[in-house]
Order: sequence, then structure tokens, then C-alpha cells
Amino acid sequence: MRLSWWKILCILLLLTISIAGFLGGVPAKPILNETIRNLYFHVPMWFSMMIFFIVSLVNSVRYLRNGDLRYDTYSVEYANIGILFGILGLVTGMIWANYTWGKPWSNDPKQIGAAIALLIYFAYMVLRNSLVDPDKRAKISAVYNIFAFAMLFPTLWIIPRLVESLHPGGMGNPALNTNDIDSRMRTLFWPVAVPAWTLLGVWITTLRIRFKLLEEQKLEHA
Repeated sequence: MRLSWWKILCILLLLTISIAGFLGGVPAKPILNETIRNLYFHVPMWFSMMIFFIVSLVNSVRYLRNGDLRYDTYSVEYANIGILFGILGLVTGMIWANYTWGKPWSNDPKQIGAAIALLIYFAYMVLRNSLVDPDKRAKISAVYNIFAFAMLFPTLWIIPRLVESLHPGGMGNPALNTNDIDSRMRTLFWPVAVPAWTLLGVWITTLRIRFKLLEEQKLEHA
């Protein structure tokens, strides 16, 4: 039980946020209307993606410092789950945009920046798969991972905020604030939605890491 408490917490948080997202009360806002429920899904997935990419970056640096291939495994698996959550965030954002902006893709700077960021990480995976030697693959991909993480800031956080955008957070279009969401949503967003999706990603990643390490041990003893 002591080792599984966070998994139980993850399930409870996911159930809570799913029920609140589909059935809970939300403020009646012009244009947004019922689509504001997507705040419980779309935005926390982006937060989780950033957390996973940070953990991936940290493990890349740890590998470069001591050469332990375990850190390379941790790095690539957290990058994988970060990409998955990035795709989910992009898709849920397109669904939201379809109802509020009139179409799923409108070449909004935030959409373009998100797509570019994901393509950079896709290239990271292609690079890894093109290298056969484990040490060379780990070293080159660790260096590239640092570059990929650095590119998140201009593509997601800097350039989209400097230009006109339909997306909250762009010039002349403030991000969600106390006037956009009421106390009900605010109470659930930070302590429930963000931890719920982050814990789910950690759960999936730990399973993948354990499976990969077992595969490597089997190869060593073969």
C-alpha cells in the first residue's frame, strides 16, 4: 500500500476531474460556453508535458555527467511521454478551437509554435533510432535533448506572447485569469487536474522504464 499510494491518488484525482469536467458546474462565458470544461484536460496536459520534458532534460544532463545508461533510459522515456501529452494537448486544443474559433486549425502562433516544438522532439526520436551504438546514441541524443528543451521557450512561451493571437496569452489577449474561471474551477484546476494528468504520465513512464530495464538485463544474460 505504501508503494502504491500515489497510484491510488492518481486514480481518485482522474475520476474527480473527469466527473467535474463532464458534469460539474462551470461559469457561463460568452463564446466559450460549455467548452470551458476543456480547461480541465487541455491546459493540464501542457503543464504535464513541460514537467516531463524537464525531467527528461535533467536525466540527459545526469547521463552526460557520469555516463550511466540508466539515465539515458529515463531521459528517453520521459521524452516519449512528454511527446504523447504534447500530442494530446494539441488535439484537445484543436477540438476546443473548432467550437470557439470556428475551425480546428487557424495558423494561430500558439498552434504553430506547439507543432514546431513537437516536430523538434520527433526529430529527437528519429535521431535516436538512426544510431546503433548505445553509448554514441545516448551521448548524441542527450546533447540534442538539451537543444530541444531550449527551443520550447521561443516556440511556446516567448514568440506566441509577442504577436497577435486568438489564444489566451497573446498580445492584447490576456491568459485565463480570475475573471475567466470561477472559484469552482480554480479549486479543481491546480490541486486536482494538473497532479492527476502528471501522475498518470509518471505511472505510464515508470512501467515503460521497468520493462526496458528488464529487456536490457535479459540481453545481458543471454
